[in-house]
Amino acid sequence: MTQPSSPKEALSLFHHRFVPGDRAISSLVLLLLHGTGGDEDDLLPLGPYLAPGAAVLSPRGRVLEHGAARFFRRLAEGVFDEEDLARRTEELADFIGAAREEYRLRDRSVVAVGFSNGANIAGSLLLRRPEVLDGAILFRAMVPFVPDKPPPLEGKPVYLGAGRADPIVHTTESERWATMLRAAGAEVTLHWSEMGHALSQEDIDAAREWLRGRFR
Repeated sequence: MTQPSSPKEALSLFHHRFVPGDRAISSLVLLLLHGTGGDEDDLLPLGPYLAPGAAVLSPRGRVLEHGAARFFRRLAEGVFDEEDLARRTEELADFIGAAREEYRLRDRSVVAVGFSNGANIAGSLLLRRPEVLDGAILFRAMVPFVPDKPPPLEGKPVYLGAGRADPIVHTTESERWATMLRAAGAEVTLHWSEMGHALSQEDIDAAREWLRGRFR
C-alpha cells in the first residue's frame, strides 16, 4: 500500500464528517472512531454532549468485513491482522494531519473518542503515532499490539471505559491495557461499568466528566 503523495490525497482516503464547532467555547477537536458496522455518522451525537463547542472529525473505516465497515482487518474475534493494523494506523495518522491543515486545526487539541474497533485503532495510534493525539477516550478497547519499546506517552491522558460483563473484552485485558499505557507514562483512568460490550449512558456521562477535568 503506497503512502498518500499529498495532504489532499490523505484527506480524501476517508469518507468523513467535519463539524467546526465554536472556538469561543472549546479548543478541542474530537476524533470520533466508530465500532464495527458503524460509519461516519454513528458517533456524531456524542460530540456536543461530551464537549459542547468542540470541533468534530469523524471518519468511516475503510475495511469491509461482510459489508460492515471497520478500521482494520481481523483474523478472528479478538485476533488482529497486525500487518494491516500497522498500515491502517499510518493512513489514519496521515488523515488526521491532513485534516488539521485543511480545517485549520493546528492550534487545537485532538482527543480520540473510539468505541470497540474504533477504540482499538485509536490505541494503535497512541502506540505507533502518539504525536497525533493529545488524549483519548477508549470504550471497550483491547490491546492492539505489543510494541518493541514503549512509546513516549508521558502525561498523555487516556480514559478506558470497560464493562465488567463484556464478553469480548475480558477484565484482565482491560487491566493489561491500562498497565501497558501507564508503563509508557500515560495518565490512565480505568473506569468500570456493570455493562457488557454495549455502551450505557453512565459510560458516556463518566467520560464527559473525565474530559471536562482534563481539557477545559
